Order: sequence, then structure tokens, then C-alpha cells
Amino acid sequence: MTRLLLASTSPARLATLRSAGIEPVVHDPEVDEEQVLASTEARFGKLAPEDAALTLARAKAEAVSARAAGEFLVLGCDSILELEGQIYGKPASAADAASRWRTMRGRTGALHTGHWLVDIRSTTAAGTGGAIGSTASTRVHFAELTDAEIDAYVATEEPLRVAGAFTVDGYGGPFVAGLEGDHHNVVGLSLPLLRNLLADFGVAITDLWR
Repeated sequence: MTRLLLASTSPARLATLRSAGIEPVVHDPEVDEEQVLASTEARFGKLAPEDAALTLARAKAEAVSARAAGEFLVLGCDSILELEGQIYGKPASAADAASRWRTMRGRTGALHTGHWLVDIRSTTAAGTGGAIGSTASTRVHFAELTDAEIDAYVATEEPLRVAGAFTVDGYGGPFVAGLEGDHHNVVGLSLPLLRNLLADFGVAITDLWR
């Protein structure tokens, strides 16, 4: 029986899959994201934000696929916020998160989540090792926060744990004024895109339901 192996330790991604009826196996990809991007850009030049997210998702899926075995489709994901041409992952410190929010408030960015799916099953008609990936993008409109709201939000430490220093499913929810695109993608995993990627391997998302 085919199962999903999630190459991510993100609680939000795991919760998203569980809420959709999927109970994945979870492995830590143990990938040095800065090194992956640096080596890729040394070969190919500066990456667009959506390509950077896909590159990191691929690195995570491939790292786990190399040491896993079983009837699994391995899913790697990575999210990046693009704001006025700059890309942002997780903030380095509380001060960094507060500075970002003073830049983000009242503005609109794009949250890009790369998805990379690797087939390591031993019983596929096309053989093992097949892979496919794509990036989902959602426009995010940030509210005009006060300095006090920014300081209070950073004090929760939630912004330190997530790409772009915000969430829509936690303390950060009131500070996102609107979305254009898939809500789940902002949480870290686009369920509609996952459905399409699974279909390319002949797997219906309903086959993964518990």
C-alpha cells in the first residue's frame, strides 16, 4: 500500500495533511538550506524566489529518499516569502522578525511553497526514482500593524519558527488582511497541488486517506 513520507518536521504541514485525512510518516531532511542555495546559485546564477523554494523542496525530498525504503512517495516542501523583490525564510532572531514586520506591514507579498515528490516504491510500472515538482504561490496582504502589536507578536516567538515570520493559522492570523490563492499553501503545503502531483504517479489523494 502506498503511503506518504513527509520530508519535513513542520508541525503546520503535518497538521494540514492530518486535517485532510492523510497520516504521513515523518522524517527530518537534515538539509543545510543556505548551503543548498549557495551551491545551486554558484552553478546556475541567482534563482527566482519560486525556483529557490522548489530547489530547497527538492533537496529535502532527495535527502530523505536516499535513506528511506518502503512503498512511499516522499514529499519535500519549502516556503519562502517574496516582498518587493527580496526573499525571506525564517528570521534569524527576534530583532530580525520585528524589523521584517515593520517592513511588511501594510504591504503585499507572495508566499511561494515548493513541492517535490519522489517515488521510491518498488512496485511502480515506471520503475523507482521518478520525481516531479512544482511551486504554488499565494499573494498575502499584511495588515497595518502598530509597533506594539509587532512587539507582542514577536514576543510569542511564533514568527521565529516560520518562513516569512508570520502564520495564518496561529497568533499571526489577525495580521493577515487577505489572501489571493490557496490558503493551505501559506500554511506550508498546497493540498490542490499535492493532489495534482500524486495524480502524475497514478495515485488518487483519496487513496492516502486513513
